[in-house]
Amino acid sequence: MVALDAEVAAALRGRLAEVADNVVLAIIDEVPSYAGALTGRMGEVIRNAVQLALGGFLTLATRQGLEAPRATAMEGAYQLGRGEARSGRTAEALLAAYRVGARKSWHDMADTAVRAGIDAGQLASFAELVFAYIDELSAASVAGHTDELESSGRVRQRNLERLARALLNGAPADAVNAAAERADWEPPGALTAVVLPESQVSHALTALDSRTLQPTDEVPGLPEGHASLLVPSTGSATSRRTLLRALRGTDAVVGPGTPWLEVAGSHRRALRCSALGLSGLVDSDDHLAALVLAADADARAELRARVLAPLADLRPSTAEKLTDTLRSWLLNHGRRDAVAEELFVHAQTVRYRVQQLREIYGDRLEDPAFVLDATLALA
Repeated sequence: MVALDAEVAAALRGRLAEVADNVVLAIIDEVPSYAGALTGRMGEVIRNAVQLALGGFLTLATRQGLEAPRATAMEGAYQLGRGEARSGRTAEALLAAYRVGARKSWHDMADTAVRAGIDAGQLASFAELVFAYIDELSAASVAGHTDELESSGRVRQRNLERLARALLNGAPADAVNAAAERADWEPPGALTAVVLPESQVSHALTALDSRTLQPTDEVPGLPEGHASLLVPSTGSATSRRTLLRALRGTDAVVGPGTPWLEVAGSHRRALRCSALGLSGLVDSDDHLAALVLAADADARAELRARVLAPLADLRPSTAEKLTDTLRSWLLNHGRRDAVAEELFVHAQTVRYRVQQLREIYGDRLEDPAFVLDATLALA
């Protein structure tokens, strides 16, 4: 058990308010769910809770016995957890805030203690006590969060799930607005649908707006083992960049930002993009051409067969080379050197193959309608 020297304890107590403010600023900076949440009344509540926790810790650290009073700090942490549940923030976001707070408070307090002359043995015991104390506080807060959700929070969660279902089912606007009001959910300017593996949902939620909706019912078209999120945004390019940054490190597929009542369209786009089989974080805005080409696979296959029909009687190896040449010739607008570089052949080879294509297709290679069909079929 640490019993801090009076001089060290006095130095720490003198910095208590400053350390508390630094902890709050670090949480705002590093836990996106708390951006803008620590102002006004809620900000004052959280600042007071941090100061109470640190004050309780110093009281604990300057007493010899294991029975040092900590009930007040634990009750404060418990009530903080209940308040966070009422605010709509997740337990994951709350624990992320505790991790950031523990790291920042230890950094500042350790610096102060060292400058006040704490010895190495005491410093090691001090560290152990700090993190054990933070563990107790976070456990109390999670208990409060859980209890709140199990009472009034459970009703709100059910209402949020109904709201998400109404949005994805394309319910009438008046019905969706009524569901949002029942859930005490403030509609944002826009919503963006995100599809990601279920194993990555908890991590993603810590970095996303606390108003993010998560449909829990079975969602048609959703790949097995995946979940959907409906993330609030402003619909601006800046807001989208922020969302993509928050999802870095995940395998999320991000639909377009849409007016919040039209998020079902964003969700359909995310599902179609997910079906393309791309890996890593995928911005559907970067794959519009692929989505268009994949929209009707049967029609595309029929178009390809029609475009390549004149090559059907050639040897398979010859037909394959001419198909590759036709595709490259179309996409490179007939630039022979570019085609040669893409196909790793000599420019003269390209010239010979294009001459073959001209003999087979004739004037169709100059027909804009055929060029469009062939480009879509072979792209």
